[in-house]
Amino acid sequence: MNQGHSKDSTAESPLIKLTSVSHTFSTATGPLPVLDGLTISIAEGGFTAVVGPSGCGKSTLTRLIAGLMKPDSGEVWLHGEKVVSPLSTVGMAFQNPVLLEWRSIVKNVMLPLEIVAQGMPVLEQEERARYLLSLVGLEGFEDKRPSELSGGMRQRASLCRSLVHKPDVLILDEPFGALDAFTREDLWQIMHTLREEEPFTALLITHDLRESIFLADEVIVLSGRPARSQYVLPVDMPKKRSLDDLYTAKSSEMLAVLREQIKIAQGNTASASA
Repeated sequence: MNQGHSKDSTAESPLIKLTSVSHTFSTATGPLPVLDGLTISIAEGGFTAVVGPSGCGKSTLTRLIAGLMKPDSGEVWLHGEKVVSPLSTVGMAFQNPVLLEWRSIVKNVMLPLEIVAQGMPVLEQEERARYLLSLVGLEGFEDKRPSELSGGMRQRASLCRSLVHKPDVLILDEPFGALDAFTREDLWQIMHTLREEEPFTALLITHDLRESIFLADEVIVLSGRPARSQYVLPVDMPKKRSLDDLYTAKSSEMLAVLREQIKIAQGNTASASA
């Protein structure tokens, strides 16, 4: 197995590129550096997972890529253009689906199209939303309200909403973290279905090492705060994966490498934890 390397991620023909990015938050107790000279690249069509100690800046990374924040120093690039403002070409899904109760599931999924694809006829918007809902197993639930669905079903709808406008980049900030183990594994398999049917470049933030190797092409381990790219692990698994692939000797070896890297990163974590 390729054991990875401890240098910065350097994917060929990157769609996403961060160069020497640093960011510090102001707090009541003084400056809190979270990123320090972070340099990573993600190839177009790639799926990259980011893991690291709690509070090391993983969620900050997603907001910088989406253009919701600006780094104190360094640059963020998407499609060869510097990111300086929020981007409609980025879709985001979070741990909390935040669906609007007064809208049906299909109307929730259509919401981004109402904002970024205003020229698209409503019928086409609805067809697109219903198509995605069928891909994730929610056919027949399109006209239900969010409160009528389970947590896992709401998260499926959230994934559809993040993809409905055909974004170039899909950012997943621990979207499965609050779900039970069986629902989480079901959604992992649905992510592979979505990836086959919907072209996108993905960045996944997760604390679940099994999730990282099951979904991603590579796993970036961030150091303790302030974070740098500590280690990059190429995932040596088939493109089409089943849950059985998580129980092979190769997977066990990759997980052992990641666990060791997390221990190293935790040793570098600042004394004040977030």
